[in-house]
Amino acid sequence: MKAIVFDTFGGTEVLHETEIEAPQPGSGQVRVRVRAVGVNPVDGKIRSGTMEAIFPTTLPAVPGGEIAGTVDALGAGVDHLKVGDEVLGWSDTGSYAQYALADPAVLAPKPAGLDWPHAAALPVASDGADRVLDLLDVKAGETLLIHGASGALGTLTVQLAVARGAHVIGTAGPANQEYVTSLGATALVYGDGLLERVRAVAPNGVDAVVDAAGKGSLEDSITLRGGTDRIVTTADFRARELGIVFAEGPQRRSGARLAELARQAADGTLAITVGATHPLADAAQAQQASDAGHSRGKLVLTVD
Repeated sequence: MKAIVFDTFGGTEVLHETEIEAPQPGSGQVRVRVRAVGVNPVDGKIRSGTMEAIFPTTLPAVPGGEIAGTVDALGAGVDHLKVGDEVLGWSDTGSYAQYALADPAVLAPKPAGLDWPHAAALPVASDGADRVLDLLDVKAGETLLIHGASGALGTLTVQLAVARGAHVIGTAGPANQEYVTSLGATALVYGDGLLERVRAVAPNGVDAVVDAAGKGSLEDSITLRGGTDRIVTTADFRARELGIVFAEGPQRRSGARLAELARQAADGTLAITVGATHPLADAAQAQQASDAGHSRGKLVLTVD
């Protein structure tokens, strides 16, 4: 099968397409013929070696862990999926490939109204959004500040926080202000003067902060909160030295929760934005864009 592989840690130049043997499903696994793959910031951090202390990687490696595709082989003991089922979720093996293995418990049926790229854009971002909102215990009536509100994680976090009844302030670049507003947030431009802009729209302060951008906003967040309580980041590795919770970590990977959100995405009550799609062979270009940040929505690889 075709797959993207890296043999050493480094920049995106270490990624290359090659032919490797297709994986075979073991007991309790299925094999998925991958149609689309979500590209996540953690993919580039693992490729660079930055995440080696948290996610040790055996080289050579296939990046990725987020898939949408069709079940094409069943391992022993799998009885609630069948060959031909269209699914989305998380893979047990690297997902930048034509085939990947998965645990049926972390897969959800793909609704007919959800195309492959949008299906692949949902698992990691929705799981991360649920995780940070639960960590912060965001409640109705509270004011939540989200840095990086136009990215894949930010897009879902804004909407799920609004669904909880929170008032959301979302920071993004000038080009994404209308987009963030359309998600239900009060949009603000990040950068110099942010403290004053936040205070102008939230004179009573903010109750919690999510940093999904990793662009140096933690100090402002601490000032706004008057301390480090109820601030989490998924992107700034300075978190621990500042006393902030770093929320990147083991995912919950609930197929049932994913199925619920996929139905909402298919019927239009939950917006998923695919910022750009790239063919599998252009994975390095996709990771370059992901590493640079500032993308609207999710970057996705399509697999022939």
